[in-house]
Amino acid sequence: MSGAEKSRVVYGEEEYPAIRAAARAAAEAVDQLVAMTRPGMSTGELDAVATAVIASTGGESAFLGYRGYPGQICISVNDEVVHGIGLPDRIMRRGDVVSLDVGVQLGGFIGDNATTFIVGGDTPSKDVARLLKGTREALDEGIAAAVPGNRIGDISAAVERTAKRHRLGVVREYVGHACGRELHEPPEIPNFTGRSKGPALKPGMVLAIEPMLNLGKRHVVTDKDGWTVRTRDGSVSAHFEHMVLVTNDGPEILTWRKT
Repeated sequence: MSGAEKSRVVYGEEEYPAIRAAARAAAEAVDQLVAMTRPGMSTGELDAVATAVIASTGGESAFLGYRGYPGQICISVNDEVVHGIGLPDRIMRRGDVVSLDVGVQLGGFIGDNATTFIVGGDTPSKDVARLLKGTREALDEGIAAAVPGNRIGDISAAVERTAKRHRLGVVREYVGHACGRELHEPPEIPNFTGRSKGPALKPGMVLAIEPMLNLGKRHVVTDKDGWTVRTRDGSVSAHFEHMVLVTNDGPEILTWRKT
């Protein structure tokens, strides 16, 4: 077996129901948390609410304690790209751009997904609207490329091509990944093209495709807390993620949401 063949996890059809259940739980948690977010609420309050929301799905947080992460979910506001920690003094204001990344462990499998939205439901500025539309489209195009016969690099190319069309910076330090029994499984799924096109896609692969795009340049920095990643130039960032099952009939989105 080649190195590329080894660097991927393929699940059998008998495991699909449990994988779908974990993904569905994560999607339901995101929808509930978006609906509960309101202006004046702290990210610490939202993280505390997430404990009960995730428990209501029958699962538990896949993030809490992972590599030492201290939160139930990731809550990233405005220029924060990923891994924002819920804090009691981090207040979300009307019009803020908030990304929620939620992982749920259920029945031996993990569901992982993310969305970005405007607090208070206000109409975004022209630039923020371009950011949200472009990042959603990049995710859609990446998913469309997740078919047998393609390679991981085809997903990456689709995301990058869409990001460039919308004039958005593509974060390179953080990437998508496969996800199943573990939160992060091989292969990684960059949102940009590289030297290698990566392993071939095969039915039974479960992929967490997640564009992280910025209104400004791609460069990021990490806060002193060791977790919160933000844009170096202070520009607003967006993060959308779906889990996808590769099948012979096309990609099956496992984390369908209202948001």
